[in-house]
Amino acid sequence: MGQEIVPVEEVVQSVSDLPVQDPAGEEFSAADLTWVKYASSQHHTEDVALIPYERMEAFITGECNNPECPTRFHIERGRKREMGSLREYKSDEYLLYRMYWCSFGPENYGEGGTILPSRKYRLNTRNRAARPQSMRGCTCHFTIKRLYARPSLVLIIYHERRHVNKSGFVCHGPLDKDAIGPGARRVPYIGSEIQQQTMSLIYLGVPEENILQTHIEGIQRYCSSDAKVDSLATQYVQKLGMIIKRSTHELDLDDQASIKMWVDRNKKSVFFYQDSTDTDAFILGIQTDWQLQQMMRFGHQSLLASHSSFGVSKLKYPLHTLLVFDSRQHALPVAWIITRSVTKQDTMKWMRALTDRVHSIDPTWKIGGFIVDDPASELDPIRDVFACPILFSLWHIRRTWLKNVIKKCSNSEVQREIFVQLGKVIYSIWSEKNPMNALEQLLQDFVDQTTFIKYFKSYWVPKLEMWIDTIRNLALASQESCGAIEGYHLKLKAKAYDDLQLDALQRVDWLVHKLTTEIHSGYWLNLYADESGSFPEVKAEYIVSTSWQRALQIPNDAVFFDGKEPLSAKVASQKDASQMRTVWNAGSEFSLCDCSWSMQGNLCKHVIKVNMMCGRQKDFQPSLSFQSFQHILLDLWQKPLDDSFSLDLSVAWVMQMQERIQKAVELATSDGIAQVAGKLPIQWTSKRGRRAAAKRTNPVVLPHSNGSLQKDLTPKKSRKRKRMSTFQG
Repeated sequence: MGQEIVPVEEVVQSVSDLPVQDPAGEEFSAADLTWVKYASSQHHTEDVALIPYERMEAFITGECNNPECPTRFHIERGRKREMGSLREYKSDEYLLYRMYWCSFGPENYGEGGTILPSRKYRLNTRNRAARPQSMRGCTCHFTIKRLYARPSLVLIIYHERRHVNKSGFVCHGPLDKDAIGPGARRVPYIGSEIQQQTMSLIYLGVPEENILQTHIEGIQRYCSSDAKVDSLATQYVQKLGMIIKRSTHELDLDDQASIKMWVDRNKKSVFFYQDSTDTDAFILGIQTDWQLQQMMRFGHQSLLASHSSFGVSKLKYPLHTLLVFDSRQHALPVAWIITRSVTKQDTMKWMRALTDRVHSIDPTWKIGGFIVDDPASELDPIRDVFACPILFSLWHIRRTWLKNVIKKCSNSEVQREIFVQLGKVIYSIWSEKNPMNALEQLLQDFVDQTTFIKYFKSYWVPKLEMWIDTIRNLALASQESCGAIEGYHLKLKAKAYDDLQLDALQRVDWLVHKLTTEIHSGYWLNLYADESGSFPEVKAEYIVSTSWQRALQIPNDAVFFDGKEPLSAKVASQKDASQMRTVWNAGSEFSLCDCSWSMQGNLCKHVIKVNMMCGRQKDFQPSLSFQSFQHILLDLWQKPLDDSFSLDLSVAWVMQMQERIQKAVELATSDGIAQVAGKLPIQWTSKRGRRAAAKRTNPVVLPHSNGSLQKDLTPKKSRKRKRMSTFQG
């Protein structure tokens, strides 16, 4: 804006030494003036310029028409004196004093903003922003002094020429990605749902014509459609698309500084942040408002799952994801934690911060169980913070073993035999056999497979005992939840590693940008399409996004068991009935299919469908999760001392667990919750209680024990005097 760096020795000490400037044109701005450093009588050094008094309005108009940040300036403060009121005065004394402030400030009604504490009175809003909601804490302001000694001249003192907030970010105008732009009062209502829907479609690469049509249909729910509304909607979509295309993850060349700037901008989406120091590890916890809502909605009295250590070898810091399971049991990310630290202390920090955020909204929120997928995970923070049972998922070990068996063994028959033997190692945990004996048998039988054996000995043998102890001591998650977590892993991997800038993988700001834009928008649109019925193609793709859901679409008569080979089955293709897929080691989590999806190390629909069919037959062994569950029940049913109190307590726990399981199975197998609710007995309260509950009472806000405010809805007795219609003599 024409700002020049003036050496210290050129600081002007008197207004009399300033040149008078009068730029040509009907209006002019700060860019047309030469600014000089001036040491005022208050001992402050400011940028000043001297112009004729009659050109003051031309300067203010020019500043308002700044193309980078169009705005209006309002009078924030003003004073004036009468001529002759001062006997002695300095060269910069004022006859008229006015402080002009950009109308997008100084208050900040935006996200994370605060209103000035001095605002205890109603300001004159004639020259202020169109709406209070438009104020974004802009710090741009200048002062105009009509000089007492020279009334024909005006001294302009520019305190802050940039239209930025206190954090130094552009807060309005075309350069601001969140700017509402001029003419905000005439823009049709755009709720957060419509805005998120439009952003999601842009991130997913939907053509602009389709995005515009969907955007206009959303606006029509709130206002009638006409040419003006359509034109404004077109401008909005084009501007939003331009902002998204121009957005970059690099807010600063230094990655650490860039992350600090992002955290400062997005405080509402950060639930925990700890910068890297000599004593503290880097931790960044991200959770948007939408993710918080889904965590409270699907996580209450349900399962929370951990997808840990994503990108250990490729990313600068590994990514840890917390997942909930939606109404279709699909894994939904509700929090992202970027850190390399897995210590108990650091894990406790971000877990506590996350639950405190949820409990600030709903103190009764509580999960039913927590699924982990890494035996090295610290379990004490989970027990202390969430106070729930912990389950273990086998998706990671199964996928890793299968991928390396296929990669390091070229013979398909050898691949099947090795994978079956690996499954025996895990299945022997709950039998009388020693898992290490099955491991030794594996190493002896396939000693000729040098590539795989070398990999297995160096990578898995040192830590296999830790995995076996974890599997033995924790309940195992089902194959459906394993498939859902694996589905999230595959989607995350496809989105994160499709970037052409491979060097960006070592930047944290790139990962944050990818998570909060493309990945977040994709999951938002999937859930929105599924629940609202919009975007049928997106909904259909989302429904079958997990192998479990795809397996449910295979009919039972498409599965054939071979009597000669009882541990193998064939599944007919739904697209081509003549094509058959073979599943070996049927009925086991370590089954292997010859389809392309399974050959990539994934859990395919054919394996799941065959295991569903095997679960109903007695010839096949129970699943690993069922064996684990059975082992826990037997341990719980261990008879203590005869006729002791411990026996009564054990029986009570088993009966309580049985009732809960029956209710869960009944709800899962029913057509809907209405069918289950219809069987519940009707519970009547007292007549007086029903009437009291129906009365509307004025809620009283009481302090809660945890520091939050709680409304007291207890009906209060009316103290009004009753009117007497008759008098007794």
